[in-house]
Amino acid sequence: MPHPAERPDSTDLIRARTTLGDFELTILSDGTYYLDGGAMFGVVPKPLWEKRAPADEQNRILLGLNTVVVRTGKHTVAIETGIGNKLNAKLREIYGNKEQLPRAFEAAGIRPEEVDTVINSHLHFDHCGWNTTLTPDGRVVPTFPNARYFAHRGEVEHGHLQLERDAVSYISENYDPLIASSQLTLLDTRPGETQPIVPGISVECFPGHTEQLLAIHIESAGKRACYISDLIPTSAHLDITWVMGYDLDPVTCIAQRKRFYARAIPEQWMVLFTHDHHTPLGYVELNDKGKPVLSSRESQ
Repeated sequence: MPHPAERPDSTDLIRARTTLGDFELTILSDGTYYLDGGAMFGVVPKPLWEKRAPADEQNRILLGLNTVVVRTGKHTVAIETGIGNKLNAKLREIYGNKEQLPRAFEAAGIRPEEVDTVINSHLHFDHCGWNTTLTPDGRVVPTFPNARYFAHRGEVEHGHLQLERDAVSYISENYDPLIASSQLTLLDTRPGETQPIVPGISVECFPGHTEQLLAIHIESAGKRACYISDLIPTSAHLDITWVMGYDLDPVTCIAQRKRFYARAIPEQWMVLFTHDHHTPLGYVELNDKGKPVLSSRESQ
C-alpha cells in the first residue's frame, strides 16, 4: 500500500534543476525513507503536524534525501550524500530507504569522478552514507574518488564516542576510511563563523541539532542559497518552535532558526531543504501573523 504522501513524481531521481547567478544547481535524490512523525516534530501535537506531513498506519512520514550538486564553472560540489548502501537488513526494513543516489547521478549525466568537493553538514548516517560505497566483495571505497571531502572535526569526535543518545546515528565507515586516505578535511568552524570551501561556497556553524551542524552557503552574482540541513529539515518545519525530537538541543535550535531567518528572509535567500522530497527548495517570507512560510513566488 503506497504511503499517503506519495505522488506520481515521487520516484523521480532528479528533484529539481535551477540556477543561482552563474552557478547551476541540480538536486538529486537517494530516494525516500520513513521516520516516525512524532520524532520528526517533537512536542508539536499530531493534529497540527499531520496537516502538513501525512502519516501512514505506523505513524511514519515520508522524507527525502536531497543531494545538491553545484557546478560553479570551476568546481563540481556535492552537498550531502544520503543514506548509502551500508545499513543492515533490519535498518533497511525500518527506514525503507532506496539506495538510489548513484542512479540519480547517472540520470543527471554527472559522473562521480567529476565531483571534486563533497560537503557534509554533519555525520548522521542519512547525510553522509554515500561518502563511501560498500562493494560486493566487502570493501568500503570512496564513492567520489577524486573529491576532497569536508566535515566538522567535532562531528567525527562525537560519532566516535558512541553515546547512548545518538550512537545509532553515526556509522564510522561513512567517514573513517576517508580520514585514513587523507581525503577528508576536518573543519574547526565555530558557531556563527563562516569558512570558505571553494569560491562561492562556504559553511557556517548553526548548533542545535548537533553541536557542530554546518549550513552550506552558495553565492553567485549577488544571489544566495543556503542548504540549512537539519536545522529546518523540511518546509513543514518552518515555524520557529517546530523542532525535532532528534535535536540534541531544541532550545538552541529555536534561537538558531531566529538567527537564520533574520538574514535569509530580508536578503531573499533560496532555502534548500535536506529532507523535503516534494519541495526541495523555496523562498521564505513572513505571513500576516509574522510566521515564516514558503513564498508564493517561485523565484525572487
